[in-house]
Amino acid sequence: MSDLIELVQQVGHPRVLVVGDVMLDRYVWGNAERISQEAPVILLRADTREERLGGASSVATMLQALGAKTSLVGIVGRDADGLRTRQMLMDLGIDAEGVVADGERPTTVKERYIGRAQARHPQQMIRVDYESRDPVPQSVERALAAALADKLRHADIVLISDYDKGVCTPGLLSKAIAGAKVRGIKAIADPTRGGDYTKYRGCSSMTPNRLEAGLATGRTIATTEQALAAAAELRDRFDLEAGIVTLDKDGMAFADRNGRSITFPTRPRQVYDITGAGDMVMATLGLALAAGADYDAAIRLANVAGGLEVEKIGVATVTREEILADLLHAPFRVNERTPGAAKVLGLPPLLTELDRRRKAGQKVAFTNGCFDVLHAGHVQYLAEARRQAECLVVGLNSDASVRRLKGPTRPLNAVEARALVLAGLQDVDYVTIFPDPTPQVLIEAVRPEVLVKGSDYRKSEVVGAEFVESYGGRVHLAELRDGFSTTGLIERMKVA
Repeated sequence: MSDLIELVQQVGHPRVLVVGDVMLDRYVWGNAERISQEAPVILLRADTREERLGGASSVATMLQALGAKTSLVGIVGRDADGLRTRQMLMDLGIDAEGVVADGERPTTVKERYIGRAQARHPQQMIRVDYESRDPVPQSVERALAAALADKLRHADIVLISDYDKGVCTPGLLSKAIAGAKVRGIKAIADPTRGGDYTKYRGCSSMTPNRLEAGLATGRTIATTEQALAAAAELRDRFDLEAGIVTLDKDGMAFADRNGRSITFPTRPRQVYDITGAGDMVMATLGLALAAGADYDAAIRLANVAGGLEVEKIGVATVTREEILADLLHAPFRVNERTPGAAKVLGLPPLLTELDRRRKAGQKVAFTNGCFDVLHAGHVQYLAEARRQAECLVVGLNSDASVRRLKGPTRPLNAVEARALVLAGLQDVDYVTIFPDPTPQVLIEAVRPEVLVKGSDYRKSEVVGAEFVESYGGRVHLAELRDGFSTTGLIERMKVA
């Protein structure tokens, strides 16, 4: 996981151009109270209406939430829904100059009705679509092509989001794919179901799901072996760098030009709503590839983001912080029976635990470090830190953070191993991993009553000291045991 953590931390803000079908998703929420007296249908007592961007604009929204600089090429109608869609795009900071108005069609709207049974977990009851699926006329296609050519000049990748609503014509896609090749950037397509896939020929890759890939290749895809065969056929038939088939809970199947075929599994999730999962995979894959990641890392990261999305209701965004939290603590969810694993927490559950302890009258001490090779000096130091309060939280630097502090050869032990060793100590109550160069943000969230650091620091040098003292907390400089140093220990091991 450490390579993905570093990728998320260093991905930057790539420029992503999304081409495709712009939509408006409208949600009507309420309690499903009873069967109607007028007909054998559920009566929904509506209490909330919500609007989100869907289709290609959903991909753009997700990219924006992930920190990309996003531009969008597509169409809306000359209607109130079109104006609302434009305003939502602008409010999110998405470049919508390439969104063309077509007075001959409505803005595509998907209206979902979400019912709660006895005020409990909500479920989608029905969806109503307002749309035209006719290909855009040549005049609109020319306007889209002009917008595409303008936005391509500044793009690091092109993502094609085809929902078969008329925007992704063969003519427009040929210009998008050829333009990407001229610029030396990738073009990735999320294809429509059961359509003519020749219009995606020459893309860097495409990401059909198992049903779409089955229809495109004439295959039944029930096993990973069949998915890998379909990915290879897509690669060869449509001149792709790589064929990718998304397999929902089974991850993704991948086949590249070097003849390598591999399945990337995903972690089991509590699935609440699969709506938007494909868009999230597309957005994250595009973000990572635009930032220079290889397909392996990009697919693995997209699996994580897609998994987080299905744990939410409707088309929802996922942030880098959520992905980092999931990556940092995934090993401990998977191996919950490992001794000490229950002590390793992400920030939200940690704060819940600390609130519970404080309500019971306990005070919290906090310290932090790399703790790469644990030695007797560390054990003594942590014991003294624990004596300062009833609860000790240890902030642990992520692998990328350690490299920034200690150099490219460190850490010797990955963050998962370092966290479990610390959690195995009796004096340590909780371990939480942080990716930042300093623990300032973490300290501000934890708000410890006591901040502990080694006596090799002056209080004025301790990160977070001023903040902790501002609300009446105190700083404790713990005694360090002579003769113990991780760097010195490593050097002695080299000599031996």
